[in-house]
Amino acid sequence: MKTLFTLLFLFVFQLSSIAQDTQWIELFSGKDLEGWRVSENPTSFSIEDGLLKVAGPRAHAFYAGKVGGADFKNFELLVEVKTLPKANSGIFIHTAYQESDWPEKGYEVQVNQSHSDWRKSGSLYAVQDVSEVHVKDGEWYTYHVIVKGDQISVALNGKVVMEYDESADTKRTSPLGKKRFDRGTIALQAHDPESVIYYRSVKIKLLD
Repeated sequence: MKTLFTLLFLFVFQLSSIAQDTQWIELFSGKDLEGWRVSENPTSFSIEDGLLKVAGPRAHAFYAGKVGGADFKNFELLVEVKTLPKANSGIFIHTAYQESDWPEKGYEVQVNQSHSDWRKSGSLYAVQDVSEVHVKDGEWYTYHVIVKGDQISVALNGKVVMEYDESADTKRTSPLGKKRFDRGTIALQAHDPESVIYYRSVKIKLLD
């Protein structure tokens, strides 16, 4: 028979585990790219003064670390970003490592204030697009992305700019043309040599 002390210990341990699962976890160390796997052109990602600098030809940094087994379904993502003029990048969710080309799996949340692409920051790229510019180049701002089931919302500096429910989308006019919510990892995009972007924090909160 388990003693009262043992039962109390197990109860406290379970509460502690639940608390840890619902905390924000930093995925970027600020020191190196440990836990990330970069495709196609690894030199497009570098560390500069504790920041992740993205500058160079097309590449994607896929999270491949231990948190959640790099396989996320329901979660919140908090990302701190700064774009320079004409920069374009993206934050991919429910994706998977791909050696070259644009990731085929999952969705892309657009990062773009002044690039020629009309789809601006907060867009669920080519699915639920945002044409209005809500933040400025040269200033730090935050993405708060919430993914739960077939729903996603994106807030910029605390303001919700995009909400999408895949299960309620009967038109599916997107060129993607098929269900994209599943599960997978997160990736950051290097779009082109003229796009310079800085990331200083990528935090996740697991919801399942």
